[in-house]
Amino acid sequence: MISNWIDELPSLRDLDEETKSALRRAAVRVNLPQGKIVFRPGDACVQFPLIVSGSIRVQRVTESGREIVLYRVTANETCILTIAALLATECYSAEAITETEVVAYVLKAAPFKGLMNQSSGFRSLVFEGYSRRITTLMSKIEELICTRIDVRLAERLLELMGANHCIGTTQQALAADLGTAREVIGRMLNSFERSGWVKLSRGAIEIRDASALSMLIDGKRD
Repeated sequence: MISNWIDELPSLRDLDEETKSALRRAAVRVNLPQGKIVFRPGDACVQFPLIVSGSIRVQRVTESGREIVLYRVTANETCILTIAALLATECYSAEAITETEVVAYVLKAAPFKGLMNQSSGFRSLVFEGYSRRITTLMSKIEELICTRIDVRLAERLLELMGANHCIGTTQQALAADLGTAREVIGRMLNSFERSGWVKLSRGAIEIRDASALSMLIDGKRD
């Protein structure tokens, strides 16, 4: 168990001691397994999480069943849907699922709102995180509109590539990340494979020519 969890989060270290004490008193540690649904559309928002470790995927599911990843929340980051829902006393409009095991400390709605009212440092922390996430979402929307799918796919593959040049993922997961259909990703990957850039296998992709993917990104954005 983390003895001084506040020191694990850089964003909390500079808070005044009164705010830190309030967090220690009110926050409750939770351990979430991988694949746990954190919230669904229509759920009431009753707590604010401070993530110590792990990753939570926040996504929308369209009427046709297509998953679109909005963003991920990792250590030292905040969830803008949670902030908006808590402040407006509204329900969630998306769903969140743990991608890994997650360790977090959660504040119930009442102490969260109390700290928002009483602590300028905590209030700044929350709204700075909110602003950063909005900027990220706007960049993602711009990419969806302005950047071709083959370029975005190449970028995502290079982001996921490990030291052995292998990626353990599925076409469905890539489609959700990039906001498109699985069939589109399948066609693009098959094209990359024919070009000798990747090697496809069930549940995995091997990057054979990372430099070619980089050239695609650098030279074909328009």
